[in-house]
Amino acid sequence: MKSILLYLLKILILIAIFLSVRKMASIAYPYLQSPYPTNIDFLLNKQAEVKLQHWLIAFYIHITTAVIALTAGFIQFSSTIMYQYPRLHRWVGKMYVFVILFLAAPTGLLMGFYGEGGILAQIAFICQALAWWGLTFMAYRQIKTKELNSHAAYMIRSYAVGLSAITLRGTSFIFAVIKDHYQWDCPDAPALLCHPTSYIFIAWTSWIINWLLADVFIFFGITRYYKTPQTPFLKTY
Repeated sequence: MKSILLYLLKILILIAIFLSVRKMASIAYPYLQSPYPTNIDFLLNKQAEVKLQHWLIAFYIHITTAVIALTAGFIQFSSTIMYQYPRLHRWVGKMYVFVILFLAAPTGLLMGFYGEGGILAQIAFICQALAWWGLTFMAYRQIKTKELNSHAAYMIRSYAVGLSAITLRGTSFIFAVIKDHYQWDCPDAPALLCHPTSYIFIAWTSWIINWLLADVFIFFGITRYYKTPQTPFLKTY
């Protein structure tokens, strides 16, 4: 019964991840269409930063490589690929690690210094980028030393933090719905629902909650689903 519940939980998680990756790709897509507009959605509130070449380059690298990383990570959670196509699992895993360590996380770190919401929100984004980098590095380090369970746990944490952009948008949407439902307008609405307090709160919780949820899944044994006595794909490292 427990193995069945773990399997069903994995299926639900994979569906949620797939929808999140799809949403992330749909968010990034408009920015990457010629003539590469800088006056839409997120960039509407970043017009001062748009004029900074290093920030704009970091932005385009970040949104592109983040989608690549999340897509690669999604593939890594397939036990079929893991055990029946170990070379593919290894190649995609290396791509995931490289993209995060050298592109997505560093550009996210740079952008964090320019985040909205003041210094508290900026610290949150900086910590998020550092956490994403550190967890990914630990996942790579653990597989190199054949620590399968630890590797799986760090990969889950890394991927959870990587999905924080979806959590951030989702929480922002929920806050907007609550304000609309109660017909609250700032500054008369509760401070938690008004800028910059709301943005600071979301900036921190969007990745911390994801990390905590990952550890809950790990605690209840989600990594056991990927463990077999043979673990053949380790031979390819």
